[in-house]
Amino acid sequence: MDMADRNEAYRGSRRGSLRLWMFLFLLPALLLGACTLDKTDDEKVRDLEFTVIGEKDAPQELQEILAEKKTQPFKMTYSDDSSLYIVVGYGPQSTGGYSITVEELYLTENTIYIDTELKGPARGETAAPETSYPLVIVKTEYLEEPVVFD
Repeated sequence: MDMADRNEAYRGSRRGSLRLWMFLFLLPALLLGACTLDKTDDEKVRDLEFTVIGEKDAPQELQEILAEKKTQPFKMTYSDDSSLYIVVGYGPQSTGGYSITVEELYLTENTIYIDTELKGPARGETAAPETSYPLVIVKTEYLEEPVVFD
C-alpha cells in the first residue's frame, strides 16, 4: 500500500468517525431539544369568565336532567345556543350545609379545565339533618372544546 492509499484510508476512517460522533451525540441532543419546544396540552391559554347559577336559573331541559342525576355523584356539560353549562354533583350527603367552590376554570389549547371543591358544614354550624345533594352549575361562554374535570 503506497502513501496515497494510506492517506485516503485515513481520511475515510476520519469521516466515518465524524459521522458516528454526529449520530451518537448530536442527533439525540437535537431530538431532546425539539421535545421541549412543544407546548403541553394542559398549559393555560386564558381564564374563562363564569357565573355560578342556581338550579332554578338553569334551562328547563337541564333542570330535568339534574333531577334524575343528582342522587349519584356526576360530572356533565350541557349547552344551548349561547352558553356552556358545566355541572358537578357530589351525590347524597348526610346533612345540609355544604358548599362548592370553583377553584379554577380555564381554557387550554385543546380543552376546558375545571376544578371544584366540596366544603362541608363549618365547625359549630348546625346543619340541617336531612340528606342534601350539593351540586354546582357553572355558566360560561359557548365553547366546543371537551371539558376536563379535576
